[in-house]
Amino acid sequence: MRDTLLFDLDGTLLPFWQDDFIASYFSRLTRELASLGFAPQAAQKAVYEGCFAMIRNDGRRSNREAFFAVFAERLGADVYAAEPALRDFYARGDFCKVREALREERDCAPLLADLRQRGYTPVLATNPLFPPEAVRTRLSWINLSMEDFSFVTCYDNSRFCKPNLSYYRALLSEISKTPQDCVMIGNSIPEDMCASQLGLEVFLVRDYLENPDNEDPCAWPGGDYRALCAYLGALPALA
Repeated sequence: MRDTLLFDLDGTLLPFWQDDFIASYFSRLTRELASLGFAPQAAQKAVYEGCFAMIRNDGRRSNREAFFAVFAERLGADVYAAEPALRDFYARGDFCKVREALREERDCAPLLADLRQRGYTPVLATNPLFPPEAVRTRLSWINLSMEDFSFVTCYDNSRFCKPNLSYYRALLSEISKTPQDCVMIGNSIPEDMCASQLGLEVFLVRDYLENPDNEDPCAWPGGDYRALCAYLGALPALA
């Protein structure tokens, strides 16, 4: 019985196009870094390179460590002293205004509450490129908190990123589940549907589909967000 539901966040639960989110996010992050004394162009390039370092992470260090190693190499060791201010930026600062990227209002609290009440274990399997403060802020935009999930991936607690299958292997080990216990729900064909290679059931949410290779979305079970809610609502109660 598949009793564990792994949810992607951006473009899946959060209703936005990734390009809209990135444009708003990077402009605000660049201004924040400039206020901390870092040259805007150099800081933006360092952020991009730090993200690529996390995506290429081979598991020998946390994603946070991979990011800051590159960040410090490009901008100097002062970036470590700036980390508390950056975490505050994600928790209470201008990052909160990136909510402008949302294309619609969505309240996911009833959906998650119903799943937990019926005995399912929800896990937030978001690509761990952000600190937990950024994940918590983004969840608040859809009336959720990190406590609504049994586990949440972030760059502090992860050593791989999607689409590396080691991300899923490490997550399953962390939550003590097998692929046969889980359903991966996401909007990205390369990053989320790859979980099916390990034996996870998958559901492709197509409202804000990410399909860079123009694959046939119908190759995977799925539908729009309303179809996802119907699918989850039809799952048998476990408790």
